Amino acid sequence: MTSPVVSALLPVVFLIAIGFIAGRAGFIRAEATKDLSNLVFMVLTPALLFRTMSTVHVEQLNFKPVAMYFAAALLLFGTVLLWQRLNCRAAVLALAASFSNTVMIGIPLIGLAYGQAGLVTLFTLISVHSLVLLTLATVVLELLSARAERRAGQGGQRHMALTVLSAIKGGIIHPVPLPILIGLAFAQTGLVLPEVVDRPLQLLGNAFGPVALVLVGAMLTQVKIGTHLKGALGLSLLKNLALPCLMAALGLGFGMTGLPLTVMIVTAALPMGANVFLFAQRYEVAQELVTASLAVSTVLGLLTVTLVMALVG
Repeated sequence: MTSPVVSALLPVVFLIAIGFIAGRAGFIRAEATKDLSNLVFMVLTPALLFRTMSTVHVEQLNFKPVAMYFAAALLLFGTVLLWQRLNCRAAVLALAASFSNTVMIGIPLIGLAYGQAGLVTLFTLISVHSLVLLTLATVVLELLSARAERRAGQGGQRHMALTVLSAIKGGIIHPVPLPILIGLAFAQTGLVLPEVVDRPLQLLGNAFGPVALVLVGAMLTQVKIGTHLKGALGLSLLKNLALPCLMAALGLGFGMTGLPLTVMIVTAALPMGANVFLFAQRYEVAQELVTASLAVSTVLGLLTVTLVMALVG
């Protein structure tokens, strides 16, 4: 294993371990994790994303690796959906296998390992990551729900246009893509953030990584894996290893090289994103399996991300 891999992953592991110990000891109560999560997503995340993208010009962005990432994610999504027999449960599991934790784990990890250039590539993906995958999952789930209702004789026509528009709106007006888009728009003006604004944003952005990773560790103490270990392990292996393998194959096949390809492969290897749990809850399918998979994927990620980073290093 190369030195950059060790130097990038050890702080991540250490901070997650601190959060886990603090959660076990009762220093971070279950009720407090929701407040910490709101702090991370509603304050620290927008500050970091806006400040980073406020100096990036559109012509500097490379959308080819992002396109390859979505090609790999959609290929895996479709495969799992068909394999699990095209129902609502299958759609949630397909999302679980293809949706990475790009913010809470991805940003601090990529920032430590690949610096500002790596973050710009990651933020390009993050700006449309939720919009593309969560909109797709919403539309698929609504269609499958409507089909299930018709088969059950419950009727009720759903207005799919409204569903799609609502999903797109939710994907844009969100504390992750919105500050990225605003930051990019600001950068195109040629203006520079004044020190009195830039300095507080810098301090908030610097706090993001440690707080987010400690929170991940604390939340791991609240998850019960139980009888779903086998299923959770299989789903986690699809997410943590199959997706980065697909990304690597497509990227290399289309002639991609260098840092953008490396960042996309490592991003594909990140553990499962927490948004999947919200879909499992909303559609009342595979809730226990998804919860267990989130925990297993995160813990397993300490090994699989290490392996992937060593291979692409």
